Amino acid sequence: MENTYDFGLIGLGVMGRNFILNVADNQFTSMGYDLDQEKVNALIEEGKDTNKVNATSDIKEFVNSLSQPRKIMLLVPAGKIVDTVIESLLPHLDKNDLIIDGGNSFFTDTDRREAYLQEKGIHFFGSGVSGGAKGARRGPSIMPGGNKEAYKEVQPIFEAVAAKFKGEPCVAYLGPKSAGNYVKMVHNGIEYGLMQLTSEIYDLLKKAGKLTNDELHETFASWNKGRLQSFLVEITAEIFQKQDDKTDGRLVDQILDKAKQKGTGKWTSQNAMDLGIPVPSIDVAVSMREISALKEERVAAEDLYGRPTPEAIDKKALIKMAEEALYFAFINTYAQGLHQLAFASKEYGYELDLAVIAKIWRAGCIIRAELLEDISNAYAADKDLVNLLVAPNFVTEVKATLGGTRDVVAYAAKNGIPLPALSNSLTYFDAYTSGRLPLNLIQAQRDHFGSHTYERTDMEGIFHTEWED
Repeated sequence: MENTYDFGLIGLGVMGRNFILNVADNQFTSMGYDLDQEKVNALIEEGKDTNKVNATSDIKEFVNSLSQPRKIMLLVPAGKIVDTVIESLLPHLDKNDLIIDGGNSFFTDTDRREAYLQEKGIHFFGSGVSGGAKGARRGPSIMPGGNKEAYKEVQPIFEAVAAKFKGEPCVAYLGPKSAGNYVKMVHNGIEYGLMQLTSEIYDLLKKAGKLTNDELHETFASWNKGRLQSFLVEITAEIFQKQDDKTDGRLVDQILDKAKQKGTGKWTSQNAMDLGIPVPSIDVAVSMREISALKEERVAAEDLYGRPTPEAIDKKALIKMAEEALYFAFINTYAQGLHQLAFASKEYGYELDLAVIAKIWRAGCIIRAELLEDISNAYAADKDLVNLLVAPNFVTEVKATLGGTRDVVAYAAKNGIPLPALSNSLTYFDAYTSGRLPLNLIQAQRDHFGSHTYERTDMEGIFHTEWED
């Protein structure tokens, strides 16, 4: 078994097992490692017909079985466990070996680990993997960042196992240091936004249009054949058809309205605030998961205030407006996330190519959508594009959907249907496209109570006024 396997993977849970079997399907020999002997045995059993997969619970045997330079991927939970696994590997590694963290680690942790391992002559990559368990098995979108030369060692494997869009692999070297983890973090932030928007449109159609689950299925399925074609719209259509195996109804109606989170959306929002980049559609998507957790409080508050009965509205007209509003908000959410990536690239020295990032998101990942082809083309046409909203093609698209979006937000506000992500998307757009905002008053207030100074419209310089006589 000495030095015979092309690729090593640590963490044989659902994601890890599926990923390593994907590697084997693409004719690369792979060795898995896990402390849980049952998981080791399960992988050996599942891969026995391929002659490409093996597994062990012995760390020394695992490392010694790999060809040099060793390529070892970690698919373990983010946090201290990553450091623990690294320390268990170090006594057995040689210079120029490569450790790849495929989990959702916070980007500063990746920078710390890379610097630590660089001193020991070991390469370390943060490499986001999106697509869930099915994606890991059939082809995920992979977002690697780290040493560019070291990436070449694992590039053939990653390009083979990644999802393909029109024959192109949905993986690319993104940049140095934690570029890969950062891009995956923002990917997940965009994912939060798109999921929240989709749920809001569902709520609107159900409460205002009184659409049945079959009608909701038909609506989202038809949207998925048009400009809203995306993984999230596709699975949303499927969800409305799923029968509950415990009652006579549909499963979606029996699921508790409390959404959980693992932190990547929150990290996106927090870091955007650190950078001074507005991502309000993502911010409120995180907040809504937190509000959803207050189920008992929400029920009690509804008893106090009641809910208005939505005014009658033509079902076909509502569906048309809702489609326009969802498309508008999808564009705005991608625009916010990509704006954050552009700014972070300069701040952290990532040298990101946004056209390439949009390309590797076109298949395999959770936020894959037809829209990403146009987004990639927009950034390819203008490398210095400051915001997707000012790309010529998107100006036309957004203008065409603006009326329906305003009508939807106004109707929902009047009828007590919460659309926070959609409303924030519209407010973000209106603020971003306003040549003058009322922040002159805020500057006056700040100078009045705290002597914080202000700038003027008619002359250069920094000014302060004694506001009280």
